[in-house]
Amino acid sequence: MIMRVGVPKEIKNHEYRVGLTPPSVAELVAAGHQVIVETKAGGGIDFDDDAYIAAGASIVATAAEVFAGSDMIVKVKEPQPSEIAMLEARHLLFTYLHLAADKAQAEGLMASGATCIAYETVTSDSRSLPLLKPMSEVAGRMSVQVGAHYLEKEQGGRGVLLGGVPGVAPARVAILGGGVSGINAAQMAVGMRADVTIYDINNDRLAELDMFFSSQIKTAYASKAAIAAAVKNAHLVIGAVLVPGAAAPKLVTRDMLKTMKRGSVLVDIAIDQGGCFETSHATTHDDPVFEVDGVIHYCVANMPGAVARTSAFALNNATLPYVLRLARMGAEGAMAADRHLANGLNVSEGRIRHRAVAEALDLPFAEWTGNSAA
Repeated sequence: MIMRVGVPKEIKNHEYRVGLTPPSVAELVAAGHQVIVETKAGGGIDFDDDAYIAAGASIVATAAEVFAGSDMIVKVKEPQPSEIAMLEARHLLFTYLHLAADKAQAEGLMASGATCIAYETVTSDSRSLPLLKPMSEVAGRMSVQVGAHYLEKEQGGRGVLLGGVPGVAPARVAILGGGVSGINAAQMAVGMRADVTIYDINNDRLAELDMFFSSQIKTAYASKAAIAAAVKNAHLVIGAVLVPGAAAPKLVTRDMLKTMKRGSVLVDIAIDQGGCFETSHATTHDDPVFEVDGVIHYCVANMPGAVARTSAFALNNATLPYVLRLARMGAEGAMAADRHLANGLNVSEGRIRHRAVAEALDLPFAEWTGNSAA
C-alpha cells in the first residue's frame, strides 16, 4: 500500500525538533510512499525546504495542508489544540502523547476519532521502551548540565561547583530512579566528579547499577525515609522515575522541600507525566525555572528540544523502522503483527486503548480487539 505521510512544523514553545529528517523522508520515498512536509519544518535543525525536496518530499505552506493531504501524521511532541482540531477519524497519529497528565488532550483526541499511537508506550521484548529511550538518554544527560548551571549563584543557586575542587567537597546529587534517564544522569554527574547516589525500588536494578558504576556512585533503596534524607542533604535532586503510560508518583513532598538547603536545585525529568515532585508544574524553555521555599525547580516539559539536532536524529533512528512498518501495513496490520507496537496504541475510535492512561485520567478503558501476534 502507498501511505501519504505528513510532517507538520512543531509549534510547542521552543520545540525545534522535527518528526522526520530528510534521510528518513528518503527512506519512505524509496519504499514508494508520499511525504508532505510543512515549509520550514526542519529549520530548527538546519534542514531547509530544499533538503526535503531533494529527499523526495512535497513542501506545503501550512499545517492545514499537511493534515488535509496526509493519512499518517508523524510528529515529535503532543498535538496542540489547533492541531487536534485538524485531526480526523481517517488519520493515524504517531508521536509522543504523554496523556496521563493531560486529560484535555486525551478528550480532544477521542473526539477526533483518530488512531493515536504514542512513542512512549511502545514496548520491546526486553520490556524496555525503545522509542522513549533516546529522549530519556538526552533528558538524563541534560538534567545534570542544567542542574549544574542553576546551582551557580547568579542563577539563584547555592553557588556550588558540581565537582568541587581539591580541598572542597563536590556537590551531592540524588537521582530518583535508576532507569534510562537516571543512568544517563549518573554518567554525566560522575563525569563531573559529583557525589552521586541513585535511589530505586528495584533491588535487582540497584545491583546492576552498583556493578556498572563500581565505586563511582552509591545506591540506596528508595524508601520514603531514604528519599527524605536524600532531599535534605542533596544540592541537586533529579527526578527520573517512570511508570509507562501512567502519571508519575509524587516522591518529594512540600514538607520534604522545606528541609532542603536554600539555593538547591530540583530537575524534574518526569514532568511530561505530571512530575515526581509535589511542587512541580510544567515550564518552558522561555521561562524554565521557578522557586518554592528557596529551592529552584527546573521542569521544562520538552527538555530535549534544547538540543534539537542531536535529539531529532536520535529520535528518527528509533522511530523510522516503525514509521516504515506503519506506512507499509497500515495501523491495523502493523499492530496485529507486532504486539509491542500495539502497546503504543493510546486512542482509537473515540476510546482510550491503554489501561494505565485510562486509570490515570479516570476514563473508561476499551481494549483494542485486533489480533496481535504473540
